[in-house]
Amino acid sequence: QVRVVESGGGSVQAGGSLRLSCAASGSTLGRRCMGWFRQAPGKEREVVANIYREGGSTYYADSVKGRFTISQDKAKNTVYLQMNSLKPEDTAMYYCASSGRSYCGLADNEYNYWGQGTQVTVSA
Repeated sequence: QVRVVESGGGSVQAGGSLRLSCAASGSTLGRRCMGWFRQAPGKEREVVANIYREGGSTYYADSVKGRFTISQDKAKNTVYLQMNSLKPEDTAMYYCASSGRSYCGLADNEYNYWGQGTQVTVSA
């Protein structure tokens, strides 16, 4: 069993920055991959970035490449999402999720454990 808890959301003006945190606990086998997803009103949930625990390989959606950075602190069992140059279209509920798979998938059904989400609102 894995538990993930997000924090760090908020409201910011376009061009600003936020850092989201995802504190994970439980079996490390269940969190081989940690992902950040987001869901805007009326839209489907989409992957933003993910990171594989061993080796630290990362993936970014094209829409956030060059602006967002995912990282991990294994000692703190925490994954971060640094979001810079935020745009109004980044406004969404952001979710952290973990997967026990041996690869980092891009679909939300490949992740087993989810946090409650943290709201990010970017105003123009």
